[in-house]
Amino acid sequence: MKRILFICHGNICRSPMAEFIMKDLVQKAGLEDKFYIESAATSTEELGNEVYPPAKRKLAEHGISCKGKTARQITRADYNRFDMLIGMDDWNLRNMKRFWPEDSEGKIYKLMDFTNRPGDVADPWYTGDFEATWRDCLEGCEALLNL
Repeated sequence: MKRILFICHGNICRSPMAEFIMKDLVQKAGLEDKFYIESAATSTEELGNEVYPPAKRKLAEHGISCKGKTARQITRADYNRFDMLIGMDDWNLRNMKRFWPEDSEGKIYKLMDFTNRPGDVADPWYTGDFEATWRDCLEGCEALLNL
């Protein structure tokens, strides 16, 4: 079983979008028994908060529910609990290194690095463009599923 943790700053926009997109892709492919998927934050700013309403609406537009998801922060123990720790941008990766200074097992990745367009997942917190974030997360998750 591949255990994946998607990570962003607050765990209310990008990482939960990636989590639930990936869960949807896995379910549609009939691979639920091959994956365990979660998301988390590098910060404590949004702990316990639900997915940001525009992100929730964007997922719902595609028939995906994120009901019950609340933000949590990554922990040192997550390094051993997950096979892949996938950040959304370079800033997330820098913050992840506070928890895991050494990636001795090569578990830390950036989502868009699985695609033909390496770089950062668009951050809707600043742009308000949840469609761009949807496209980036979908493209990254599809590439991840096809590894």
